[in-house]
Amino acid sequence: MTDVTIRPIEASDLPEWRRLWTAYLTFYKATVPESVYASTWARLFTDGEYEPKGMLAVVDGKPVGLVHYIFHRTCWSEKNNCYLQDLYADPEMRGKGVGRALIEAVYAVADKRDAAAVYWMTQEFNHTARLLYDRVAKKTPFIKYQRP
Repeated sequence: MTDVTIRPIEASDLPEWRRLWTAYLTFYKATVPESVYASTWARLFTDGEYEPKGMLAVVDGKPVGLVHYIFHRTCWSEKNNCYLQDLYADPEMRGKGVGRALIEAVYAVADKRDAAAVYWMTQEFNHTARLLYDRVAKKTPFIKYQRP
């Protein structure tokens, strides 16, 4: 396991955040327009209970991983849920505790805010990440549907 520091994203992190988020999107064969980069970056620093937040995993002073998470209301509890939206570690850092440290950092924030649940999705083919997810979470039987 590598010595990993997890910290909130800071304004000076824009180039590394962009590099990591672009790599995440590329992994999922996705792209977003420049306007989404700009609005997402701005939202990460916007005050508000339901605004997205993010953290970086840092090793030897270099960001090597990223997580975004969002709190939202639910009809199933009086407490909010926490959706772990994006999780990424540089390929050379996979299997070294970066992903686990990022997930555990989100768990800690959710616990501090007394969230009812922390959940996320991944694609079926993401076998490497699923090995970690099977150790730190419980797979649910839900299938995602989305408007075409």
